[in-house]
Amino acid sequence: MSRASGLWVIVMLLATAPALAATSPRRAGEIVVTTGTVQAGDGAPVAYEIGTLYVPENRQVSGSRLIGVGFARIRARVASDAPPVFWLPGGPGLAVLDAFDGTSEAARSRLQSWLGYRDTADLVIIEQRGYSGRGEQLTAPAPAWPRDRAFTARDDIDDALRRVDAARAAHPDKDLAGYTIAACADDVDDLRRALGYPRISLFGGSFGSQWSFAVMRAHPGIVARAVLASIEPLDFGYDMPSPLLATMQRIAFEADRDPGLAAYLPRGGLMAAIDRLLERFTRQPITVDLQDGGAPVVIGLPDLQASLLAEAGTPETWPAFVLSLYHGHYTAWARDVAAGRRARPYTLIGPLIDTSLGITPAREFQLRHDPARAYVGEGGFAPYLAAAPRWPTPDLGDDYRQLRPIDVPVLMVHGDWDTSTPIENMQAQLPYLRNGRAIVIHRGGHDGVFYQLRNEPKAKAAVHHFLRTGEFGDLPAEVTLPPPAFARPDFAAPMAQRSE
Repeated sequence: MSRASGLWVIVMLLATAPALAATSPRRAGEIVVTTGTVQAGDGAPVAYEIGTLYVPENRQVSGSRLIGVGFARIRARVASDAPPVFWLPGGPGLAVLDAFDGTSEAARSRLQSWLGYRDTADLVIIEQRGYSGRGEQLTAPAPAWPRDRAFTARDDIDDALRRVDAARAAHPDKDLAGYTIAACADDVDDLRRALGYPRISLFGGSFGSQWSFAVMRAHPGIVARAVLASIEPLDFGYDMPSPLLATMQRIAFEADRDPGLAAYLPRGGLMAAIDRLLERFTRQPITVDLQDGGAPVVIGLPDLQASLLAEAGTPETWPAFVLSLYHGHYTAWARDVAAGRRARPYTLIGPLIDTSLGITPAREFQLRHDPARAYVGEGGFAPYLAAAPRWPTPDLGDDYRQLRPIDVPVLMVHGDWDTSTPIENMQAQLPYLRNGRAIVIHRGGHDGVFYQLRNEPKAKAAVHHFLRTGEFGDLPAEVTLPPPAFARPDFAAPMAQRSE
């Protein structure tokens, strides 16, 4: 199982000796493992291992306390020389090992996708320090915001500053400085060592891709190859407004040609409707009485900008959302806005990692002067940048986050309807891959690799072939998904709206 020795110890928890394992002192690099079985789609039982890796909370501090990071392994059907695939979740702040419990449809779907790797190599899933079901999930309370006044860009920044204080107050016994993407990369290497693998392949989307770049930067010799989706280069933690706007425009172009939406569109189409909405909310906020016993909901321009971008993540319903607001149907949206202003816990690993990873001065200058801020606002970066000096995680520096050549063979898959990590991210990274390929998914969103390739069995087989052999083979340069069935607004189309 493992060829490791010394500190790299595997402790198998047997049913006859749980108390012994529970009382044994932990050491950095140790893993504790249990076994189980799940049912594959064909009904066959599949064995798996699930466990906890113990790592220093702050790798820069001698004697730092140990924390747990969850992981699981599904072995290949037949042993081979193919390096194991390490599957890195997105987020930051996505715990995934509940898939083995099968408690939700999403969990069952994720598990079945993992079982598909058994013909390729061993599959190892590792969660993130600070947000792991088999370790700690660090959260802090977020304050409520009043419904009866518009939320402003300044409020967004003040909220981010208060969250730092809330995080420190909620965890006085934690060394929050240790929760960086660099430490996450070292966790991957520790798990590799503990499981006895000389080299690994990486598979990750969104933050999982950024995490993979961090692993390749810190430990290039251990990575045989990587398959990445929804790309986030190390300097691209904060998305540029113009590529986000361009993505919205690509969706709008097709929505304008949908017969079911034609009667709702103003002259100039969906983007013209957005322009009118921005003009409307720039003049003054709107007030909606939800008649729920609470104060009226006052909604301002930053709310509109944030919602336009967030809703575009579901292209099938986004045009109907925009057109509902354009025609003055605000109630459903106001309910969502009101819900978002309630007090609730939030995950710390996101701001801890993002503010530590930071941004180069050149990219920050572009962010702050990008003209598309008028469409998407500054909520995706300004609050983080304002709060960064207060978070305890250290700035990793410009040399760390700068784009630089990568020798590891890398396959990237990216949708051109992705409003979370725009396709321009991938286009910026591609020239730095000395042995890289890219697949563009037309009409693809912020989805996983194999979901975006769901209608392309040959392409999926080619990706698995790459993971097994490192050969790119017969990979397509692009894949086109069918047009979505755009939802219509839930009201009759007004008359003569095109005169506006």
